[in-house]
Amino acid sequence: MLEKEEAERAHRLAKKIQDFRKQKQQLKKRRESDPWDPDRLQREFPVYFNDSDPFYGQASMQCFFGEDLDRTTYLRMQQEQFRYSLERQLQEQQQARVDEKCADMLNDQLHLAMDMRAAHLARVEESCRVAMMFAMANANKAQAAELAERQRLEHQRQQEANLMKIQNQVTSDFLTENPQVAQNSMAPHRVLPHCWKGMTPQQRAAIRKVQEAQCHEKEAQHQAEQALDTEWESQTMHLAQAVQELEEQERELCAEFRRGLGSFNQQLAKEQKAQQNYLNSIIYTNQPTAQYHSF
Repeated sequence: MLEKEEAERAHRLAKKIQDFRKQKQQLKKRRESDPWDPDRLQREFPVYFNDSDPFYGQASMQCFFGEDLDRTTYLRMQQEQFRYSLERQLQEQQQARVDEKCADMLNDQLHLAMDMRAAHLARVEESCRVAMMFAMANANKAQAAELAERQRLEHQRQQEANLMKIQNQVTSDFLTENPQVAQNSMAPHRVLPHCWKGMTPQQRAAIRKVQEAQCHEKEAQHQAEQALDTEWESQTMHLAQAVQELEEQERELCAEFRRGLGSFNQQLAKEQKAQQNYLNSIIYTNQPTAQYHSF
């Protein structure tokens, strides 16, 4: 809230400064205008131009080259302009001092209001803190009393439950050897661990019977596995013998094939040799002459 008020106050002050600039610091009143500008009066008041009037002839010239007929008027006007500029600057300085005093006064009022607001907020914060501490102390006291009452009720309930449990243990058949005590009412095939006194002879006999059946079943399974392993070993041995016989047959066939191939190669070499002898002794007996090569 304090930051929002300070922001609004700063916005109002900036708006007042902007309005003052629009009213008192206009462009036509600025100090940048030079009162000593030699061409300013010429721009404000045009020079004497009657000589260029087509109504006058050449013999009717009023101003000659190098002659200034209005020098006195120009000097007087320049002095008046200088005096006016000086008065305006004095007025602007006085107005600036007045504005500065006004701004200082507004700034002092702003700081005073901010200090008063801060002091007020500090007092409000202190009162809130005291009220909060008082309320927190009351709440803590109420919580402590409620916790103490709840603990007392819990202790009382626990004592009553313990007494009821002791009474039930004394009056019930929990300490007896009755096997019906361990039966679960919701699931007859299950027992209550905290009331179970052990198995009956019938239950132990049934368990031993099931164990003996499992032993016989396990033995039969073991014998079947042994017979299966023996059968696998026998088949593996027969298969190894068959592979060995096949390898022996393959070696014999390879040897016989190599022998037949050697005989075929020898016969082929003999035929090629006879063919070559035939060509050398009968076909290629005539030698070509130089006349044969010349063609």
